[in-house]
Amino acid sequence: MKRMHASDFPQEVLDIFDHYVHGEISRRDFIDRAAKFAVGGMSAATMLEALRPNYAFAQQVPKNDSRIHAEYLAYSSSKGSGTMRGYFVKPANLSGKLPGIVVIHENRGLNPYIEDVARRLAVANYVAFAPDALTPVGGYPGDEEKAAKLFASLDPAKRTEDLMAAVPFLASRPECNGKVGAVGFCFGGGIVNMMAVRFPELAAAVPFYGVQPSAADTAKIKAPLLIHYAGLDSRIDAGWPAWKEALDANHVRYTEYTYPNVNHGFHNDTTPRYDEAAAKLAWSRTLAFFDEHLRH
Repeated sequence: MKRMHASDFPQEVLDIFDHYVHGEISRRDFIDRAAKFAVGGMSAATMLEALRPNYAFAQQVPKNDSRIHAEYLAYSSSKGSGTMRGYFVKPANLSGKLPGIVVIHENRGLNPYIEDVARRLAVANYVAFAPDALTPVGGYPGDEEKAAKLFASLDPAKRTEDLMAAVPFLASRPECNGKVGAVGFCFGGGIVNMMAVRFPELAAAVPFYGVQPSAADTAKIKAPLLIHYAGLDSRIDAGWPAWKEALDANHVRYTEYTYPNVNHGFHNDTTPRYDEAAAKLAWSRTLAFFDEHLRH
């Protein structure tokens, strides 16, 4: 299947898809609303299929890449679901200890895209850990629609605790030098913001298009932030002015970039919303930010 791009779809359809992906409307609602924008022989149903992730496009670092060692590890979430599971990746030639980075997935669990992001970080000489919030319901099922339903069935408070527990787990690993950062996407971006609130010892936080914390919570943030937004993502971007005010009022260290003319999810290279130029720029900035704050 050839790769499609955001420009192949009316922006209205991309906006409707965003509501669908985030569980605000049903599949039927998407079909009904998108039907009026059907173009070029693509029905609403065809557009929905085309907008879904294709993980054949995702793999920048193969699972069996000789530069890395990857495995699934169990970890404890005493305030959440008990025993959780995540994907742990380190450089194959690791000697000594390295900084760690927690990678938080979108609202569909630990899918191949997020695993690949963890591998990219290991290639960049970090130890990375990507927890799977779907562990209590059997883990990521290999199907995005099933994954979204399973995700919605989780207890939100326990789910948050399960992901928070990944920070002390990674910090305690013998391969980690105790310095830990976090990066997350969409739902995961919001979780990374919460990690910055929860853990004053967090060394760096990089939320991609994440929901913003309250002003009261922002006052607790000690970690430096690198904040990435998509220019066409009106749903998330609407929260930025108030958060900027709270960040400034509390003297939180942050850098914010809004990438013009790109959609929510622009870093996810498995879907047509992916924007190569913006994704590569945001990722290069992310690696530079982690190098600055985790290696010194």
